[in-house]
Order: sequence, then structure tokens, then C-alpha cells
Amino acid sequence: MRKLVPILALFFAAQLSAQDLATIKVDRLVSSPLTTFLNNMSAVHDLEFVYEPKDLAGITIVARAFNEPLNQFLAKVLSKHDLKFYQDTTGKIHIVPDVEPVREDLYQAKRYDGPPTRRKLTVSGRVTDEATGESLPFVNVYVQGTQQGTESNVDGYFTLLNVPTDTHTLVLSYIGYNDQLLHLNPEAPLSELTVGMVTSSTQLGEVVVTAEREELLQATGGVGKLKMTPAKLAALPSLGERDIFRSFQLMPGISAANEHTSGLYVRGGTPDQALTLYDGFTVYNVDHLFGFFSAFNANAIKDVQLYKGTFDAKYGGRLSSVVEITGKEGNNRKFTMGGDVSLLSVNLFAEVPLSDKLTTIATFRRSWKSPIYNEIFDRFSGAGDDDNPLAERFGSNIASYFYDLNFKTTWRPTTKDVFSLSVYNGQDDLDNSIKPELPAFFADQDLGIEINDVTKWGNTGTSLKWSRRWNERLYTNTLASYSSYFSDRDRSVDGSITNSAGETQDIRRGTLENSDLLDYSFRTDLEWKASPNQQVEVGAFFTYNDIAYTYSQNDTSSIIDRRTDGSTYGAYLQDKLTLLDNRLTLKGGLRATYFTETAQTYFEPRFDFSLQITPLLTLKGAAGRYYQFAKRVIREDVLQGSRDFWVLSDDDRLPVSKNDQVVLGFSYETQNWLFDVEAYHKELDGLSEYSLRFTPTVGNVDFSESFFVGTGTARGIDFLLQRKYGRWNGWIGYTLADVRNNFDVFSENDFYAANDVTHEFKLVNLYKLGQWDLSLTWIYASDRPYTAPESGYELELLDGSTASYLNVGPKNGARLPDYHRLDAAATYNFKNSDTTLGFSVFNLYNRINTWYRTFEIIEDQILTTDVNYLGITPNVTLSMKF
Repeated sequence: MRKLVPILALFFAAQLSAQDLATIKVDRLVSSPLTTFLNNMSAVHDLEFVYEPKDLAGITIVARAFNEPLNQFLAKVLSKHDLKFYQDTTGKIHIVPDVEPVREDLYQAKRYDGPPTRRKLTVSGRVTDEATGESLPFVNVYVQGTQQGTESNVDGYFTLLNVPTDTHTLVLSYIGYNDQLLHLNPEAPLSELTVGMVTSSTQLGEVVVTAEREELLQATGGVGKLKMTPAKLAALPSLGERDIFRSFQLMPGISAANEHTSGLYVRGGTPDQALTLYDGFTVYNVDHLFGFFSAFNANAIKDVQLYKGTFDAKYGGRLSSVVEITGKEGNNRKFTMGGDVSLLSVNLFAEVPLSDKLTTIATFRRSWKSPIYNEIFDRFSGAGDDDNPLAERFGSNIASYFYDLNFKTTWRPTTKDVFSLSVYNGQDDLDNSIKPELPAFFADQDLGIEINDVTKWGNTGTSLKWSRRWNERLYTNTLASYSSYFSDRDRSVDGSITNSAGETQDIRRGTLENSDLLDYSFRTDLEWKASPNQQVEVGAFFTYNDIAYTYSQNDTSSIIDRRTDGSTYGAYLQDKLTLLDNRLTLKGGLRATYFTETAQTYFEPRFDFSLQITPLLTLKGAAGRYYQFAKRVIREDVLQGSRDFWVLSDDDRLPVSKNDQVVLGFSYETQNWLFDVEAYHKELDGLSEYSLRFTPTVGNVDFSESFFVGTGTARGIDFLLQRKYGRWNGWIGYTLADVRNNFDVFSENDFYAANDVTHEFKLVNLYKLGQWDLSLTWIYASDRPYTAPESGYELELLDGSTASYLNVGPKNGARLPDYHRLDAAATYNFKNSDTTLGFSVFNLYNRINTWYRTFEIIEDQILTTDVNYLGITPNVTLSMKF
């Protein structure tokens, strides 16, 4: 009986949707490519056909029609090539592969005009991409003309309770896709629906049809919540890679003046304070190639959501923000492969449908030695420094590359269950070592020295997830995951020198750093739709961390040797209510975490609200408490720049970090424009730094005493003006912020944090011109603070060598110059194919922006050197899909 209901609904709905086409007759011999026939019908009868060009490529039809209705003729012709069609609510005729029955009952051309037969309905189903069959997460589903709605979960399932009647229209809205209208009718099924959505740009023969919803960014999902579609990232300027993290940096409240890291500085927070989840496992380092772009391959990503304000109770362990990345499942209808080639890397992917229930996707990306890669490597590694006499004389055999790979397989054994296995691995390997040789006049001496300059870091993560939809109201998600991060750096001189007298001197000096982090986690989440106005979420979680870090000099002097392990486990509860005819939304939650290292339980209350005062004006606010147990400690080193490393909090030197945050704002939204304002205030406690500034130079030294603890305050206001749709769209963002810390060891007064930027302005323009996507972005950020020396001197040691010493000035008491740059991009979309050719120019007017400053002591004088970011850098990217 279950199989019979969709068939009957399909039959009745097909009669309704075909009526408009039945009046158009075909009465001639047709002998032409299918696309030519469709173009002719479009021109003569004012029809609009929508299809994937690759599906119709190479198809020629030869058929004789005798006054035959167009709907019958199309069905006959398309069936011979495993194709079918349906007509949507706007009259567009979609041609798609005939893989599974199209739910014409959900795509009627007109709203049902008859009387309703059912009231107070529950409508449930799964939202997919019409072309690939892949589920779409976090799709907005609501009743047209009302405030009543819901959102699909991470696996695309949705349940909408209390739909007034079976003649209402449902609207599905998702960034990067056309809105889908579902006209219900008394014959249409209401459960286990499969609703396909069509991307917002398609092609019609030789004519490009651009929908009104060319949306890249969505900023109205909640307090501080941003959503971006990876499919549209190619339109933005980039340096060889579509990068979701770099794109988020174009939003207000997220700093964009940090070319040395893809990590997110969100509202006064640092990258380690941002929780990054990829298919449920935590990624602890998001950088490739010294952070110039992120470690995530856009070809493997389906959806990304960023919470830059407060975030739900199900997230924890971080102070500032959450980035939730959902990986693609792969095309479940046909084998697909493709890739990108740029002046930086090669990027390949393949999507393999193993059956109608089992799909797999794999991606692989690797850098290659190119002028752009070499320029970035030289600039960020220091390999090209003119003040390195050994490198200048002897050169170096640079062996450097990065790679990452993703693999994900998804199995849907029933309509209620989803199993998925996701694997990620990425690594950077940078070697700039030197093996010098003595000149010929030192032939009587033997030199066996290697100057090491090797840096490696990488992430590995995997998750196994089981999701089950028990009924229309209850959904569970259970996940086990593993994540690891390592970072090794060897900057040392190793070897020996033998003189003419046969005397050998061993040399071993420099610094060695090793960091290893392991994460084993398990969690289960439950979503219960208690009523049309209430959704309850409850869950439990467990994480075990094992973190080790060593930092030594001369292979004998151990500066830091720290290894800790510990567990966090607990539970959360969250309740979401909608009142006042869905104009008021209240969401409250409580998270409780027990941390084994401190043997304490930490309670984190969360609350947010939104009130729609008028149809256009919404007031919103949030407050919450957040704790962080694993964190990166900043290591202050004035001579060599600041570095950081991961540690686990304890009950001694490294307390658990805490953030109490309040956010208040409003948004004014019309059909095409959004004006959004949010003000925030954060009180931070348990911040940690590591400094040798106050360490004695003689006697027994306990380097563990060099950890220092402080507090902080971050406050600011974000402004966003966005044109959401149309041929020209984009946004203007501005942030006014103030970030200060207080560490008693540095000063009794507050000082500016290293990531304090008072003013930051972003201008993003996107324009579609025929086959071209054009974009222009401009970024301005005011001066950043740093710690500068006040004076310096050199001392001659007992062995005759000299050592440099600095008298350091006030903590972050100096400022670097302002930062600004202009980026441009142009992408050409080839007709009748999924091939694009992109051109971009980074830092178009060649602005010299300072990354940091280094200092040397020469004859008791301080020599300051600016280390700058990249200048003007062009790039070309070719993307293809088969």
C-alpha cells in the first residue's frame, strides 16, 4: 500500500501539471539536436526549459509528430534517453535524469483551488539537490504567508507541524538554490516526501538564464549566525583556492588583516577559541602553507555555518565561535569526477554511486612548485631573506609541499537511517635546510654541518555517525570520532668541524619544537518536536585529550616539556519556543561539563531571543557563559616573533578559560536588502601566556614558572549592509572594536591584545555579466599592536662569543601601520559544460602591508626590520567536471 500511494499521487498530479503543455501541439518532423528543439519551442511559445547541459549533450532526436501535445511528445522523446520532465510552480520545465520518480504532486504549476479536506497537518520529508540526489542540511521550510516554519536537520530531514490545511503552499529556501514552492492538495502524500531543489544558476541552450537568487551569503539565521555556500565561492577573489575561511573573513566581526593564518579572529577571539567541526570531529589547525589558505577542500564541502555570537548548548569547549562544516555525500545518481588546476595546486574529486543507497566521494589536493607557491614559501618561511648569508652563498634545496584528502561514504539502508564514515588527512612539509661547503683555501679542514630548517604539521580526523528518524517528531544522531594534530619544527645546526691539526669540534645548537595532540570523542544528540511551537534538544558527550609539547635549545636545555591528558564529559538540554504567532522566538539551554584535571563541574547557561516587531524589523539578543579546557598558549619571543602551542588546562598554572558574553542587535530586511547591527561585550578569564622575559639568566631555572594568567575584555559593534539578490549583489561591513588584556606580570594596567583592531572595513562587490562572474573586494584594518624593545646591548661571554639582550617596552605598546588591499577576480563559465576559467589578482595596487617586525642588536643599537605580506599576485584557475 505504501508504494501505491505515491504512484496514485503521481498520476493525479501529472494530469494537473501537464495541462499547460497539452495545449501546445507538435505537428512536423523533428530532426535536430535536442537543445535546438528546446530553443525553438522556447522562442515560439515563450517557454523556459531548465536542465544540466551535460545531460543533453550529444542527444539528437528524429521523430514525426502528428498534431501531438507537447507534453506527450516530450515524454516520448526523453524516455528514449533516460530523461524525464516536470513543470514547477513558475511554469519552468525541468528536464532531469530518469533515476527515481519525480514527485509531480509537489511541483504543480498552479495552486489547488478546491476545498481542503484535512486540517492541522504534519508534513515531513527530506530535502535533496535535484541534480545529484544529495541531502541538503539546514533548509528553511515554512508555510507561505505565515511565520510558521522549521529547518531541516544535518541529514536534510524536516517535520513541519500544524500546517493549516492540505491546500496551503510550503516554501523551501536554501542559500545558492531557487526557492521551491510545494502546493499541497488533497491527493498529495504528507510524509516521507523527497523534495528536490534546483541551484540558482542554470543554462538554456545557448542562452544563460540567471535566477534572481544569486546569493552567496546568508546572515539572517539567528544571533551572529552566518551561512555560506561553497558552490558560489569561485566568484570571490582568491589566491588559487576557493576558501571558505577566507570568505568568512570578509564579514564584519571577523578580522581579515591576517594573511598568515586562515584561522578566524572572531569578535576579539583568537583562532584557537573557534571550534571547528568537520563532519563532527574537531580540527585543531586549519592552515595550509603558513596559513595563507585553509586546510579544507571546497570540492568536499556541502554546507558551512558560522556562529560568531553566542552558540547553542550542544556546542562547547571554546570561547568565541563555532564553525560547523558538513561534507558532501556524493552524487547518488551518476558517476561524477572533476577537478581544479591553478598556479598553486591540483585538486581532484570523484563521486561514485555504489548503489541507490550507498554513495562515496573522495577528494585529493596537492601543491606543486610554481612561482606563486615559491613566492608564498619564501615570504612566510624566510627562505628568501637577503640577510641570510649562508642561504645567499650556498643556496638551499627546498623540498616543500602540502596535501589533503577527504573520503566519505554514506549508506541509507532505510528511509529512517543514515550511516556515514568521514575521513580527513592533511599535512604541510616545508624543508629549507642548507648543507654548506668550505671554500677551496680551507681544503685542509673538514666541515660536516647541516643547517636544519624543517617544519611539518598536519591533521587527521575521522568520524562514524548513525542518524535515525524514529518518527516525525523524534530524531537522534550518534557519533564517534578521532582527531589528531602534530607540529614539528627543527631550526638547528648539527655536525662537526675538523681542523688541520685533527681536532674535532661538535656543533649542536638551535631550537627544537614538537607538539602532539590526540582527541577521542563520543556524543549522542536527540531532537524532539514536542509541539508546533516547541523543539527540545538533549544530548551527552565525552572527550579524552592527550597533549604533549616540548621546546628545547641546543638539544640539552629543555625550556618546556609538558604532557597532560584529561577528559571532559557531560550533558546539555535546550528548549526552543515560538510565541506570538511565531513572531517571538525564545531559546534557552544549559550545558554541564565535568573536567577530570580540575575535578570540577562547569555549568554554562545559554539564552537568546528574536522578536519581529514589524514584518521588516527584528530585535534580537543573546547571553551565555562558555568554558575552554584545551587551549593554545601564546609564547612571547620579541626577537623571533610570537609563537603558540596547545596545552590542557590544569588546577595549577593553567586555569580553565571562561567567557561571559552578551549580544544585542536588530535587523531590517526587505526583499533585496538587509541592514544588520549587533553589539557585543565579553568578559574573559583564565587567559594564558608563556614568556621568558622575567626568567633569571643564572642559577637553577624552573621554566614552568613562566606561565602567566590574566583576564580580558572584548567589546564592539558590527554593521552589515547587504544587497542579497540580483545581477549585482554584495555587502559592506564595518566593525568598531576594542580588545584589552590584563596580566599583572606585564603591567598593573590593561594593555591592548595582540589581535586588537579598532576599525575594520570590508567592501564586497559581485556582478554577473553574461558568461562572466566579476568580483571586487577591498579591505581596510587599522593598526595592530605589538611589543617593541626600548633598548638593547651585547655582552661578551666567557667563551668569547656574544649574546644579545633587550630591554622590552610596554606590552603591545607599539602599533604597526594600517592594513589595506584590493582584490579582483573574473570567472568565465563555458556554455553547455561545467567548466570555468578563473582569473584573480591579489593585492591589486601592490600595497606593502607589514606582518611583523624583527629586531637585532648591532653595537648596542636596535636594528628593526619589517617582514611584509605578499605584494600584487595574479593567478589562473581552470575547473572542470565530468
